[in-house]
Amino acid sequence: MRRHFRTTDRIIGIGASTGGTEAIKAVLAELPADLQAGVVITQHIPAAFSKPFAERCNAASPLVVCQAEDGQQILPGHAYVAPGDRHLLVERDGARYVCRLNDGPPVNRHCPSVDVMLRSLVQNAGPNAIGVMLTGMGEDGAASMGELRQAGAPVLVQDEKSSVVWGMPGEVVKRGFADQVLPLSKIGARLAALVQAGGD
Repeated sequence: MRRHFRTTDRIIGIGASTGGTEAIKAVLAELPADLQAGVVITQHIPAAFSKPFAERCNAASPLVVCQAEDGQQILPGHAYVAPGDRHLLVERDGARYVCRLNDGPPVNRHCPSVDVMLRSLVQNAGPNAIGVMLTGMGEDGAASMGELRQAGAPVLVQDEKSSVVWGMPGEVVKRGFADQVLPLSKIGARLAALVQAGGD
């Protein structure tokens, strides 16, 4: 069992599917430019649309948002969107987090998969991570949110009323893995508060 020491290197993992592009944009718009955490995002999206989606998020958010590239360092105040046909994982390189892109098979019928990204956070960030599940169909990410929570990371979930489809977030709640269930409009502020407080 790898030991994790709580550090100032925080990392937020956001998963979403149906309705997620607008939900992610709304959350990123509420985060401060000086956020002391990097953000990694897996949205189920066709490959042709992931880069334009990242560019739209960048235009709407105080953060610097881009489509993730293999080996790219994850910096505070930056957000990285998984390409529409590759899994996004987070690895540790010494004291740094870096993006790793993976051409592995679909997981839960999806590539990129939320479970793949979150499991890399369990392994490499543990309690320094924060998990967020937004609107989406299916159950991709539900199991790994439980693993993330077990590793000491807080888990936030979008509520049913503000979700387009409450499949993925509802599954996290059903399995008892959610620390907080919040309307979309409150998730960004809660994330900023968790990062500032060190996640306690």
